[in-house]
Amino acid sequence: MHELSIVNSLLSLCEENAKTHNAKKIIKVEIKVGRLSGIEPHFLKLTFDTFKEKTICEGAELVMNIQDVIIKCLSCGAENRLVNNEFICTRCGSNNIKVEEGEDMLLMRLEME
Repeated sequence: MHELSIVNSLLSLCEENAKTHNAKKIIKVEIKVGRLSGIEPHFLKLTFDTFKEKTICEGAELVMNIQDVIIKCLSCGAENRLVNNEFICTRCGSNNIKVEEGEDMLLMRLEME
């Protein structure tokens, strides 16, 4: 369950940001999770809710926005939203593609007091 190490890193990042902005607590943590990130949103939320206690995020709400996979065709230049994990261009049918978005988890916003 690598969600624990991800949550530990997320909590550390929240602590650093709170110190930088002289915040006493964090109310909301908003993240973007790519469909190809390998992160299970349910387990991430469960782990966050379990380990946020006694941190600056105690009581904070975790908001997850699931990021679709966006691919770019290197043959014709078209950008496509990946559907059904078919890694082909919908315009020209080429499999010469690059994943542009959807592989990462990003901290998007913190609400602090």
